Amino acid sequence: MKGKLITTLAATLVMSPLAQAADLEITVSNLTQGIYYTPIIIAAHTGDAAMFRSGEMASLELQTLAEGGDISLMSALLGNVGADVVENPAGGLLGPGMATTSMLMSADGNNYLSIAAMLLPTNDGFVGLDSWMIPTEAGTYTFTLNAYDAGTEANDEIVNGGGAAGTPGIPASPGGSGTGGSGVSMTEANGYVHIHPGNIGDSDANGGKSDLDNTVHRWLNPVAKVTVVVK
Repeated sequence: MKGKLITTLAATLVMSPLAQAADLEITVSNLTQGIYYTPIIIAAHTGDAAMFRSGEMASLELQTLAEGGDISLMSALLGNVGADVVENPAGGLLGPGMATTSMLMSADGNNYLSIAAMLLPTNDGFVGLDSWMIPTEAGTYTFTLNAYDAGTEANDEIVNGGGAAGTPGIPASPGGSGTGGSGVSMTEANGYVHIHPGNIGDSDANGGKSDLDNTVHRWLNPVAKVTVVVK
């Protein structure tokens, strides 16, 4: 009986993936024409943790990231639950067509990967990966990411330096923008995290509804490519 129990247990261990540490090389590529990523945050965490969930209200940590590009609160939140975190691998903004690569060692139990960064210029748009299960088999895995709207601010598309959580407006437009926009939207119909509708923009650099250029700042999903090498 004892021998049979040991054999059964051994077979179960072979068939079931075990929680184990993983050595990861992670590359994030900006696929857009005129959108910049603010400092990126990457984390390996347990299944109970998350940076965001589609269809749920944004946390203060996500709101702060999505409206102003500040990842400090999100990093602290993840650190408090034992996540393995990489902050700002690009050393600042990640421009259109650019990529950044970082190394991450995930501890036992931190089997899920999440990524987030604000998109500039947007009001509360962010590129995000929510809890992708890290493969147990070594190899190279490539996939694309969508942009999300945090649902915390109306997409007025007015560049006014307003980057604090709850302050309307876009904090900055690294590639340049117009002025004098009256505002595309003053209300947010969907107050939950959802797929971003994209920038509208216009062709009036000194007025119109938007401060954004519709030939530069418009975009469609996906907005990022991620390559994960599991070693």
